[in-house]
Amino acid sequence: MATESDLKQAVAARSQAWIESFNNGDVDACVGAYQTDAVINAKPLGTFKGLAEIDGFWRPFMASGAGDLKYQDIKLQVVDSSTVLLSARWSMNVGSGVITMEKWVRQQDGNWLLAQDDFEIQENY
Repeated sequence: MATESDLKQAVAARSQAWIESFNNGDVDACVGAYQTDAVINAKPLGTFKGLAEIDGFWRPFMASGAGDLKYQDIKLQVVDSSTVLLSARWSMNVGSGVITMEKWVRQQDGNWLLAQDDFEIQENY
């Protein structure tokens, strides 16, 4: 059985891969990191449910030139052997804010996907 440290390390690596995909403009990889029934709560922009709406949120945002995403003050909380919550501060070339919760869930195939992504834009540049 995976230890708490193993779970945190797996989610930290998966989150970092998502950030790299974002910074490389790979929308398909970013959207593919969400469960089919995932929800994004992006304050103050709204709520986006399911892969079609999530794609409709990220694709134009990334096409607008947003990039250079960085996470700071990352905190990982293990809920159970298949659920880890991530919170952090984020910044990029177009703004900054806070991630109140990324809910990462381990799938039956062992892959970690986002079930919920709650973040707030606090500053636009």
